[in-house]
Amino acid sequence: MKASIERSDLLKAMNRAQSVVERRNTIPILANVLIEAAEGTVSFRATDLDIEVIDKAAAMVEQAGATTVPAHMLHEIVRKLPDGAMVALHDDGASGRLEVSAGRSHFSLATLPREDFPVMASSEYDCNFSAKAPLLRRLLDKAKFAISTEETRYYLNGIYLHAADSADGRKLRAVATDGHRLARVDADLPEGADSLPGVIIPRKAVGELGKLLTDDDGVIAVSVSETKVRFATPEVTLTTKVIDGTFPDYTRVIPTGNTKRLEVDAAEFAKAVDRVSTVSSERSRAVKLSLDEDRLVLSVNAPDSGAADEELAVAYGDEHLEIGFNAKYLLEIANQVDRENAVFMFNSSGDPTLMREGNDDSAVYVVMPMRV
Repeated sequence: MKASIERSDLLKAMNRAQSVVERRNTIPILANVLIEAAEGTVSFRATDLDIEVIDKAAAMVEQAGATTVPAHMLHEIVRKLPDGAMVALHDDGASGRLEVSAGRSHFSLATLPREDFPVMASSEYDCNFSAKAPLLRRLLDKAKFAISTEETRYYLNGIYLHAADSADGRKLRAVATDGHRLARVDADLPEGADSLPGVIIPRKAVGELGKLLTDDDGVIAVSVSETKVRFATPEVTLTTKVIDGTFPDYTRVIPTGNTKRLEVDAAEFAKAVDRVSTVSSERSRAVKLSLDEDRLVLSVNAPDSGAADEELAVAYGDEHLEIGFNAKYLLEIANQVDRENAVFMFNSSGDPTLMREGNDDSAVYVVMPMRV
């Protein structure tokens, strides 16, 4: 194999590859990236056996071929090369080395046979559709904070993507929950997505997908089977196994009878929660909300470290209510609001609270209260 590639293109491809490759591997080949050179393009394939990413970049290919080299090491080398450099990759197939050259820099990296590299088996995809990058980005970005990190409830360690019925017709819906808070985000259902089987996209894949969805004009081809999901642009293909489990019936925990309505400036609310929680004990970080007519007092009382309170002018017209929340959960939910105002719907101090952006029901959040 012999090819030359622009440093910026190589760095972009290696960024994606090395983020999929785990730092610690018991199987040596999984620490490597598979580099394949063919007419005018070089592709870089990396996998951890659950996620596979393939990134294609334009290159001058003198000799087609393929080899595998340590992903993190090649990424570090390319990162340290000067901007604008042309990087030459050469593997003669006999020496067991990939020669990497740029200007006066020269590196010789150990290779492993390409035949040893695991390629994710192709799947028969039941559902194929295309979606604009901003649509998918909004779904994932607004839901991912609620993904559970508890390994025992593995079926909550991802985002549940499915087609769902709503008051406004069929929607593409993303749901995540960890039992303490829940995010449900809807978007218009793309053409062809009506037969989408409900799949749970793992947390790591959600993170990798975020890097694929940065182009506002990008269109992503999505293919879904019961075991895998593939997201593809002309340059990059990301395939992930889905979590083999049943996502719980989330509709049962979204309250429908909450009538006490609080409307507050989302940014001011987030800043105030952040300020008063400074004195709270790290473990519980409990913040108490005391509501009276058009008045909200946020307070924290931590016997070991101190106390704090702050008053906000709000729109609230119901009876007096005191309710406590984990400050971290409140902050994360408030930070999802793109509009000016956040609307909280309460029932009592012991019941789940609903939050949405203004009158927009396309993104709904639920948070469980705490005793304070």
